[in-house]
Amino acid sequence: MTHDTAPLLRVENLSKNYLGRRTLGDRIAGTEPLTVRAVNNVSLEIERGEILGLIGESGCGKSTLGRAILRLHEPSAGKVWFGGTDVTALGAEELKALRRRMQIIFQDPYASLNPRRTVAEIVGLPLFLHGLAKTKAEARDIVAQILEKVGLKANQIDRYPHQFSGGQRQRIGIARALVSHPEFIVCDEPVSALDVSIQAQIIQLLMDLKRDMGLTYLFISHDISVIGYLSNRVAVMYLGEIVEMGPVDSVLSRPRHPYTQSLMSAVPEVDEPGRHQRVRLTGDLPSPLNPPSGCKFHTRCPLAIDRCKSEAPKTEMLEPGHQVACHRAHEGVTVLEQA
Repeated sequence: MTHDTAPLLRVENLSKNYLGRRTLGDRIAGTEPLTVRAVNNVSLEIERGEILGLIGESGCGKSTLGRAILRLHEPSAGKVWFGGTDVTALGAEELKALRRRMQIIFQDPYASLNPRRTVAEIVGLPLFLHGLAKTKAEARDIVAQILEKVGLKANQIDRYPHQFSGGQRQRIGIARALVSHPEFIVCDEPVSALDVSIQAQIIQLLMDLKRDMGLTYLFISHDISVIGYLSNRVAVMYLGEIVEMGPVDSVLSRPRHPYTQSLMSAVPEVDEPGRHQRVRLTGDLPSPLNPPSGCKFHTRCPLAIDRCKSEAPKTEMLEPGHQVACHRAHEGVTVLEQA
């Protein structure tokens, strides 16, 4: 992994809010609907050639963060810097030009491909949008090459999505993301909708492509084993906020935040079932419409104290590169000791 002076991607205090649906009660009372704080004040950096894994429960804001970074969802506040360029300050034409360098692989290969277009049209569209091909014949040649690169055959170029399996469709989605030769890709749970045997093939493909094309990934997943295998560093997200982040070995082997500890205790054991104690979090993920005060995790945390209920913890660096937002992180106590 190579490092330049500045990170390839820098996110500063990024937030994304949505207005909730205005109900009849809101209209009668003359009140505004509640605000959904999907992403709240997130800061992170990704070095060139790195894979940052982003993990957390469904509904915690992982996908929203990835899309806000690319401005597929317009951020409500904060800044995103890509290669020294302030992405949040760009106009429409400037952003279009930058999109060639920043792409996304979507979760669902069934919903993300237009069923009425052929593979040639789906994968070739970015070539025309960014002026990378002047003729249809030139575009077809480029598409055929990228199909071969992702494990498909060039003679499948005129087929439609319904003629492919789920794994093959995801390869088409990967080809579409790669055809413009980007530098950075948001992988938004790209294997969660696939069979386990196919997941392994796609994960290996993504690793090979990263090596061959010098790519940088933000890899979003709720599968800790996938994150542990792929990532250089990992960020743990809870209710729109990063609660722990650091080198993957440090975070996954020595988690310091109670939420991360709970996630790690839930990882299935294949070799020695029952060897580790489990922690069952009480209750569901709170609603982002009405998040808890203080530390957002305190309503489910076995280690919560009175301070957690009223004061949001600051993010602190506990060891080189390993940061945690928890009032009790310095104490070294774990949720397993309180279970």
